[in-house]
Amino acid sequence: MEGRELPVGWELIRLSEAAEWGSGGTPSRRNLDYYGGKIPWIKTGELGPRHITRTEETISDLGLANSSAKIFPEGSIAIAMYGATIGKVSILGVPAATNQACAVAAVNLGVCSPEFFYHYLCSQRDEFVKAGKGGAQPNVSQGLIKDWPIPLAPLNEQRRIAAKLDTTLAAVEACLQRLDGAAATLKRFRQAVLSAATSGELTREWREERGLEQEWEQTSIDKVSEVGTGSTPLRSNPSFYAAVGTPWITSAATSQELITEASEFVTPEGQAASRLRIYPKGSLLVAMYGEGKTRGQVSELGIQATINQACAAIYAPREQHLMPYIKIVLKANYLEMRSLAEGGNQPNLNLSKIKQFCIGLPPKNEVFEIIDRVESLFTLADQLESRLTTARKIVDRLTPALLAKAFRGELVPQDPGDESASALLARIWAARQAEAGAGKPSRRGRKKAATTLDPITLAAAPVQPDLLSGILRECGALSELALLAASELDPRKFRQQLAQDIAHGVVREIDEDGLELLEVVP
Repeated sequence: MEGRELPVGWELIRLSEAAEWGSGGTPSRRNLDYYGGKIPWIKTGELGPRHITRTEETISDLGLANSSAKIFPEGSIAIAMYGATIGKVSILGVPAATNQACAVAAVNLGVCSPEFFYHYLCSQRDEFVKAGKGGAQPNVSQGLIKDWPIPLAPLNEQRRIAAKLDTTLAAVEACLQRLDGAAATLKRFRQAVLSAATSGELTREWREERGLEQEWEQTSIDKVSEVGTGSTPLRSNPSFYAAVGTPWITSAATSQELITEASEFVTPEGQAASRLRIYPKGSLLVAMYGEGKTRGQVSELGIQATINQACAAIYAPREQHLMPYIKIVLKANYLEMRSLAEGGNQPNLNLSKIKQFCIGLPPKNEVFEIIDRVESLFTLADQLESRLTTARKIVDRLTPALLAKAFRGELVPQDPGDESASALLARIWAARQAEAGAGKPSRRGRKKAATTLDPITLAAAPVQPDLLSGILRECGALSELALLAASELDPRKFRQQLAQDIAHGVVREIDEDGLELLEVVP
């Protein structure tokens, strides 16, 4: 970053120059009186959401007094320093304490916009993770974070950047939610197709056109095919396993639609000792064990293979055309199959349950029609899913791309009239020098306890009548949250000013692609 050329009017400073920093602590777990109080207490695992207003645990005043924990004010920004959560960032939506794995910043509003500061920390997560690698417990120190560079834009430009990011990233998030919703719809669509196929609804019109009655045979799997299982050759005998040999499949492989390779192989000795049957290509495997998604899963062998005792194999059908239909029936009844499991902590299916599983078997010509229709509809679903996956990859790249663009100075237009960051810093430095000359301790020179971390408040300052409309004129339409962030007003004063602007016809509410936005009235 330091080797890059900064945009005109920007300045490279350290995070310690843009905010006051502190860290938290953990009251002793041995004293139950230290927990369950009224003080929200944040752990690094809770970081990630933009705002934190509720915490998994709370501590008491006694716990606060007898530990290094401190209360940080609402609006402070916490970043994780340890473990898998390194670099995750959240804004404190309430006054709260944190554990010692969090570094907490109170942004100097005279230097930096809190929202600009927050978005910049978010943009640096991958870099923080890289910096934390190397030890048994990856971590970054508060010193490293405080020394981390931040490209500082002119203050007004910071506000425009933060407001634009709030709007665009909200649109990205809305897009991701819609893609997730579409993926869930496709999943429901596939299940509906399977249900319709096995109930006769999928081919109802087909039968009516031909004047056929729904004459389906009620039978069981063992009446239309063979059913078997496998076993596990003795693990302590190395001659039973090899890097090559006969493929040996476990229930974990049933998560695949088609099994085309094995991760383990058995030797002829192992196969003979365990009397392992080799099942032909095209056999169906049903997972009989597993509490997660595994139990009840159905897959197809794309190779000849042996299996372990956690799988049931369905093979050698009465008629070959029945295998695809049996697969449809088993997939349609995944939840029902799981419900048949018996046992204590680890309920399992058994071979008898698989053999006796009931299926409705239509006439041969209708079986073919069902198979064709299911395959056609699933092909369509697969095509849509492929497009969704591609779209998701593109959208996933948008957030880092937008953040990178923002901190290169390319997201919003620059205004030559803005006070440059260097002039701003020089002015602040001069003011501090003047304070020092007048005998007042400078802000930089005062040692502050973390409990006094308090951003410079604008709550007492009068609101400029054209503040909100001016921001909207510069940035374009914004959400209410984005406008609040850009204005840096106390929420109460912001709502009062916004209500006045709307009442006077200066600002109006609009709906843009389902998003409720505010814009200045021309």
